[in-house]
Amino acid sequence: MERRGFLLLLAAGLTSAAVGRGAAALAAPEPVVAAPPRAPVPAADTQPAGPAGVVAVPAPAGVVDALPGPGTNLALTIDDGSNGEAVAALVTLAKETGTRLTFFPNGSYRTWGDNARDLWPLIESGQVAFGNHTWSHPDVTTLPDAEVAEELRRNQDFLRRTLGVTATPFWRPPFGSHDARTDAIAADLGHPTTVLWNGTFDDGRVVSPAELVAAGEQWFTAQAIVVGHANQPSLTAALDQLLGLVETRQLQTVTLADVWSAPA
Repeated sequence: MERRGFLLLLAAGLTSAAVGRGAAALAAPEPVVAAPPRAPVPAADTQPAGPAGVVAVPAPAGVVDALPGPGTNLALTIDDGSNGEAVAALVTLAKETGTRLTFFPNGSYRTWGDNARDLWPLIESGQVAFGNHTWSHPDVTTLPDAEVAEELRRNQDFLRRTLGVTATPFWRPPFGSHDARTDAIAADLGHPTTVLWNGTFDDGRVVSPAELVAAGEQWFTAQAIVVGHANQPSLTAALDQLLGLVETRQLQTVTLADVWSAPA
């Protein structure tokens, strides 16, 4: 779909679809929906095509903050998910434009369950990928080992039951706050790759659509990992211009799973 068509689609229906999914819509302890069983992986010659020219290599153990090697790829990574309108807008963006995204949700927000049925086919096709961002977004460096592990395990359970994501090598520590101890706990639980970033929407504070676009103008560069948050409705008004930046700079969006495969 062209950018203009995407913008009209957002204006026509997205806001009404998101009514009731406010900025602090916390989930009940149990997921809202349960993911359907995952379909068998098709033969290699029938699998959906991934991004052109991208061949995944094993996910590294340790910290990454940029995509490897040369290229014109851009990893848009989205954390948290406290605002239902923003989450729905990003799902619509992926569905209608083919944009590839990596989400790092906190399972405590019911917004992901609200959008799960639209996310399932995108997950199956590989167009969106997921990493673990803990259940409730604490600074894990302040927690004892058992609580760090519980935050990660509870979010793993949410990813599996609500979204059908059975495994991911990636985790992102809330606030980017981590140390060797927390990284080791995450690795023991199946997340050897600690994902940071080298570009940001700078939306840990209240920002306007114009400020989001200005951040995109600064940070949308080849081989960047850009972090943003699905926490403010202003994101919905900036998506069309952000998509335009990707196009005019001739960048190709990729998921982290397009670039780094889970270790065998």
